[in-house]
Amino acid sequence: MFAVRSGEIAKNMSNLFNFNRLFIVIGNKAVTSPFNLNDMPGSAGRMDIMCRCVAQALFVSHGVRKDTAICLLLKGEPNPPKAILFKGDRVRYLAPDERNVGGIIRKALSVERIDDWVKSSPGVYVARRDLKALLEEVEDFDIFYLKEGGEDIRNIKFGNRVAFVLGDHLGVEKDDEELILSRSAGVVSLSPLSLQADQCIVIAHYELDRRFAGLD
Repeated sequence: MFAVRSGEIAKNMSNLFNFNRLFIVIGNKAVTSPFNLNDMPGSAGRMDIMCRCVAQALFVSHGVRKDTAICLLLKGEPNPPKAILFKGDRVRYLAPDERNVGGIIRKALSVERIDDWVKSSPGVYVARRDLKALLEEVEDFDIFYLKEGGEDIRNIKFGNRVAFVLGDHLGVEKDDEELILSRSAGVVSLSPLSLQADQCIVIAHYELDRRFAGLD
């Protein structure tokens, strides 16, 4: 229990963000303390959405995307904000079902000293970060805001390092949106329809996979 509560401070911070594709998902009500795995859609503030986003960001058939990471920015009670980073090249013991992902998130939220990034599980790191601090840490990425009404993703030219920012079922609050827009390379739309957050991640992967494979 002590190892979980104290955590292990991440070493080689310069290598913590050494991936090429990142998804930052804002959980407006997602709780910031250990929660009941049997009530993730309710008392945990729609933590089920966060779990699905992790699974869709990292998993492919019989494997994990090594060049991808996902960061959950949790803004719910009682101790917001907290950020949890899952790295595809380092993660272990992760399965694509909601309960497994939820258990790993819950373990990360039990770590107490998180002024710096702390490893809570293999490939999973937690820190006290707000959106501004998080965007500053990934400023060398091309940052795009995923939102309805933006530029069609097929009209966007992407570099080698791309970060997508998106909200949960509640979208993105005004202050956060203004911050994202001030740091982003543009607003990107994936569909004329309103999609769920995890669906957005799947489509964004699909579009970038095709492009970097030379199919478009």
